[in-house]
Amino acid sequence: MPKLPLLTLLKRFLSVVKQEGVGQAVQRAFDYVSRRVRGSGIGSVSLVAGSGAKAPDQYLHGVWQALAQQEAFHVLQAPALERGRRQIAMIADLNLPQCRKYRVEQLAGFWRSRGVEFEYSHYQDIPRAARIMQHATHLMEYRLQTGTAADMIRYEARRLRLPILYDLDDPLFSVSAYETYRNMEALDPTMKSHFVSEAPKYLSMMNGADVLSVSTPGMAKHAALYTGRPVHVRRNFADAQTLQAGAAAIAERGDKDGLFRVAFASGSQGHEIDLGEIIAPLSEFIQSDRNRRLMLIGHFDMTHLPDGLETQVETVKFLDYDRYLASLTRANCTVMPLCDDAFNRCKSAVRVLDAASVGVPAIVADVGDLPTVVKNGETGFVAREQHDWMNALRAMAASPQIAERMGQKARSNLENHWQASDQPHIIAPELLEWVEA
Repeated sequence: MPKLPLLTLLKRFLSVVKQEGVGQAVQRAFDYVSRRVRGSGIGSVSLVAGSGAKAPDQYLHGVWQALAQQEAFHVLQAPALERGRRQIAMIADLNLPQCRKYRVEQLAGFWRSRGVEFEYSHYQDIPRAARIMQHATHLMEYRLQTGTAADMIRYEARRLRLPILYDLDDPLFSVSAYETYRNMEALDPTMKSHFVSEAPKYLSMMNGADVLSVSTPGMAKHAALYTGRPVHVRRNFADAQTLQAGAAAIAERGDKDGLFRVAFASGSQGHEIDLGEIIAPLSEFIQSDRNRRLMLIGHFDMTHLPDGLETQVETVKFLDYDRYLASLTRANCTVMPLCDDAFNRCKSAVRVLDAASVGVPAIVADVGDLPTVVKNGETGFVAREQHDWMNALRAMAASPQIAERMGQKARSNLENHWQASDQPHIIAPELLEWVEA
């Protein structure tokens, strides 16, 4: 069975550790080794990297040499452009499910709804990546860092005269953001060192593109400190899958059991530090009534909880998206604290969108893009001071019907204002013009 390069395996392992925890990373590593032992489970990526195929960075060399020898290497313009149509090739790091959903798959739906063809590929699936570029008029890249595969993709894109957009939704390029990112306090220091060492590779990709798109205004402001390229915002939004899955979860919600649940969802490690920002008032609120529960969804190190609280804590493993939404429907409200630092000021409001899709109101920190999606006092609360958290929790607990009505309004706000659209608060007009002009 062909083997993936050791460095690639290590990067994948660290990526899964960061996003899904050590347990998931070890499980996936075990699964991979098991498939190797059985000689099964070979995907297109591994075929490319296999001993029987050329190395990824050499995949197009033969084609380039042949074209060059026949004096056919250069093209005057992208072939698809000559046929009068627009087609986007998106080449991305598809390893992270949430990133894939919000930055790739929902973008595919958006552009296809406008008559623009859209194909995407994992960046290590070199045969597919090379193929979809041949038909494209524009190349979009998501979350790529410099390396042999990315460099070859860029070279081919320039040969084909494709304009290049680079997209990112976390400040992975920013040493200053990582060095002040409070969540790193919960992780092994070597992980932060690793992320800092990788930052120049993302910045290099940004500066090699023609235009940049990011997920929030805060991210755009921070990116402008590092690059002179045009930076525009394309926010994450509630796509059809989110709205349908949310509606299905609401329809299947069980009967109330008399408990008041406050949910906190964490899609990756380190968010214990965010919850620590409000753990004092939150613990006081939960422990003041035996019918209240703190529901922790996803990754959370329980050692960060204060003594005595664990008896009123419910934990839910982070599974697939539908089961995550189904878990959220059991909550009366959800809390989204964020440490006020450079990294978090770039954060999007995807967790607010998720909660609103199942009619659960959110209490959010005034950090990043979170308050943009919440109508304070109507669809949830924006907590600007420490006492605001307790006041908001007490207001909802005093009358669960208030929380329920807020959740319904949050869902309506989602349907009316945060669906896919070409409105400027969703996508910058400059990005529409970049593709369609």
